[in-house]
Amino acid sequence: MSPTSPKAFPVSWDQFHRDCRALAWRLASAGPFEAIVCITRGGLVPAAIVARELDLRLIESVCIASYHDYKNQGDLQVLKDIAPSIKAVGDGQGKGVLVIDDLTDTGKTAKIVRDMLPNAHFAAVYAKPAGRPLIDTFVTEVSQDTWIYFPWDMGLAYQAPIREGSAG
Repeated sequence: MSPTSPKAFPVSWDQFHRDCRALAWRLASAGPFEAIVCITRGGLVPAAIVARELDLRLIESVCIASYHDYKNQGDLQVLKDIAPSIKAVGDGQGKGVLVIDDLTDTGKTAKIVRDMLPNAHFAAVYAKPAGRPLIDTFVTEVSQDTWIYFPWDMGLAYQAPIREGSAG
């Protein structure tokens, strides 16, 4: 789904923070968790908020590039694997590890990380139908053809009313 889609879901910093806290609230009873692995880059901010709310200090990242031009999801590249210290947590297969991302879209990224940590608990702030089966916990589902504008991708600008933007 490209950012030129008529279905847009803009998210402010305040809303994103509230949604991340709602995710932490849902995750509080799903643990216990010993560590968080955030899927970068989108998972960095929600991981920081969830780590604070759940009082988790062991935070690691797995770096996977999928949106190379911010328009279309391309081939996935693992740029940085999960640290050995995370693989040593629990059963070595992810038990006790919480994996966090901002969005599960197609599920391709989650599938790669799930192959690395099959017993981890996967969470995303937002989910689309194609990626939803690969995660365990999320806050809000949007349609597959909706483009989410995250606060770090936006600046202040005029927003046309929905009726004006959907002529036809």
